[in-house]
Amino acid sequence: MAVQSTQEQFMLEGEALTALVLRDDAAPAGGPVVLHLHGGSFVSGSPGHGDGVATLLAQAGAMVVSAGYPLAPEHPFPQAINHVFKVLKLVGAMRGRWARKKSKLVVAGEEAGGNLAAAVALMARDQQVPDLSGQILIAPMLDACMATNSIRKADAGPVGCRWADGWSDYLGSAEKAAHPYASPANASRLSGLAPALVVTAADDPMRDESCAYAERLRAAGVVTLAAELSGPTGWPCSLQMPRASAEPLAGEPWAGELRDQFIRFFEVLAIGSRTVAADGKA
Repeated sequence: MAVQSTQEQFMLEGEALTALVLRDDAAPAGGPVVLHLHGGSFVSGSPGHGDGVATLLAQAGAMVVSAGYPLAPEHPFPQAINHVFKVLKLVGAMRGRWARKKSKLVVAGEEAGGNLAAAVALMARDQQVPDLSGQILIAPMLDACMATNSIRKADAGPVGCRWADGWSDYLGSAEKAAHPYASPANASRLSGLAPALVVTAADDPMRDESCAYAERLRAAGVVTLAAELSGPTGWPCSLQMPRASAEPLAGEPWAGELRDQFIRFFEVLAIGSRTVAADGKA
């Protein structure tokens, strides 16, 4: 599986947008088109730092557009999600450039990028554009309260850790945490969302909020696949892996399992809801 990564430039509302475009040489032309969002606790990172996950998505058969977004604290909520939503609509409109015009459109992200992916999935449902087919959330930062058992077990919490500091810089003020686009765990209505793949790990600080969100999606009737990888994984920090080789995460024992989760999800999207049981599980 040889993944090619190229840098491409697009125009977004009169401004140049640079993104990494990844494709596996063996991938079918009609595979999904995925907008991928890197992690970095809202305050750091770049498409290059998310290259490991983007490569696994491409190996799973997707055409991947990995784009950056405005970082906090200079750009607090909602600047990042507003930008990403515009990029998502642009990628949807341009998908025929890389795949087919009717290819499935998916948004994916890890850690803070998982937050943004969940948020723009909510926005796509609320605004009824674009025609989003799926969302992939990997160790997503969904709950600004940071009070779960998995957070505490990681010696993290509401103050004094990278994720708490990232939340603080991203939100700007505490009252913004109540907005579902800022903290998707607070969304009161999840019905009507695009099918979801939620992946966490046994040692992931975001494990509990990921599992809780997946269960709420299922309860709302959303087609949801969820997986918890066994540890140790070092998530979410180990997910941020710049491309130092053709396969940035090849040495990680969990990389193949994560790629298999992507493959299974893309198969579910391709076949449709006929494979999905009444409880929302594939």
